[in-house]
Amino acid sequence: MREGDTTQAHNQKWQRRFFAFFGAQAVSLIGSNIAQFAITWWLARSLDSATVLATATLMALLPGVLLGPLAGVLVDRWPRRLIIMMADGVGALGAAVLMLLFWTDAIQVWHIYVITFVRALAGTFHFAAVQSSTTLMVPPEQLSRVGGMNQTVQGINMLVAPPAGALLLELLSLEGMMAIDVVTALIAIGMVFTITIPQPLASMTQTARPSILSDLRTGFLYIWNWPALFIALLMSSVINFLMSPAFALLPILVLRHFKGNALQLASLSTALGVGFVAGGLILSAWGGFKRRIYTAVLGLAATSVGTLLIGIAPAEGFWIAVVGLALFGIFNTISNGSFFAIMQAVVAPEMQGRFFTVLMSMSQGMTPLGLLIAGPVADRYGVQIWYLVSTVCILAMSTVVLLTPAMMNMEDHQAPQVEVAPAE
Repeated sequence: MREGDTTQAHNQKWQRRFFAFFGAQAVSLIGSNIAQFAITWWLARSLDSATVLATATLMALLPGVLLGPLAGVLVDRWPRRLIIMMADGVGALGAAVLMLLFWTDAIQVWHIYVITFVRALAGTFHFAAVQSSTTLMVPPEQLSRVGGMNQTVQGINMLVAPPAGALLLELLSLEGMMAIDVVTALIAIGMVFTITIPQPLASMTQTARPSILSDLRTGFLYIWNWPALFIALLMSSVINFLMSPAFALLPILVLRHFKGNALQLASLSTALGVGFVAGGLILSAWGGFKRRIYTAVLGLAATSVGTLLIGIAPAEGFWIAVVGLALFGIFNTISNGSFFAIMQAVVAPEMQGRFFTVLMSMSQGMTPLGLLIAGPVADRYGVQIWYLVSTVCILAMSTVVLLTPAMMNMEDHQAPQVEVAPAE
């Protein structure tokens, strides 16, 4: 076989395997988002309590914040294909229990809290296993494009899940909505079952495995002793601290500043979703600069244009904010996709479960803190001040990356080449 034929066969092999894997995750995500829309609507309609909604949101955040690093240790120990299927299975089981409770009219709020917590814990395992599996399934030069595809799917779900959920609620009962989640999860499990997902050979051949606490400590030291990696985690946390309140404050921006209505709020949400999809498609087609850090920092700096437009839009300039949110979505997606590609390329495969769960824990942990601070700030100084503060902070972080050699050169610190073994 000629060299060109060999290369083409290799490309077709990884593409077939990865896109089957990618399709399984997309199917599962669609079902979960539709089910979550139905659950949120039931809570809002039945109880009309902001406290209940806030508590349900907290139940979804706590597993990643409190148990994420421990989940990462187990992801680095266990077969990742098995973890993905088990996580989807737990999600399906939770949806099945809710389906039964809705059908028998026995549902209580605490049922929602408990099942939300359990499903979120499964999601923590799922996230780390998927991210770390991608590293070993995709050629390094294609990771940015794959990151763009992931962001595109997230944007499509943001656009499609709410209207699809609203339409299905008119056609189906709540138990029917939960059944959709069960079916899509089972489809995803079946697809993953047929796929070979590589596993770092080192994680399979250790004869004397250290304790879980020792593995946990090793993961933290790995991040701490790599300055660029530690700085990247801190920056991700700061961005989440800024951006989570920015999105949460959109209804207040519409009501207080633009004197608008639900249609205008929907327009802002749609603009953000369209931006995410567009940015993902751009990155998928382009692939970014050869040195991914340039794409990541350029995208990060450019998001400040979006937050600035929102922050300076006059009361009669609603469409300036719409454009700002669309631009933010585009450039945030390009930056995020490139950032994840860098992490997948440079973090050792046998450490990625721990790294990605620490990233999740730190980022999600900033959400409650950001909301706690942003609310009083917006009440005292006006809601737009938060977007202006975000603009300054984003530009400052972009400058720090550009002026920090360890960050700009982090792609030169390649992860050691490790042998991989296919899952049985």
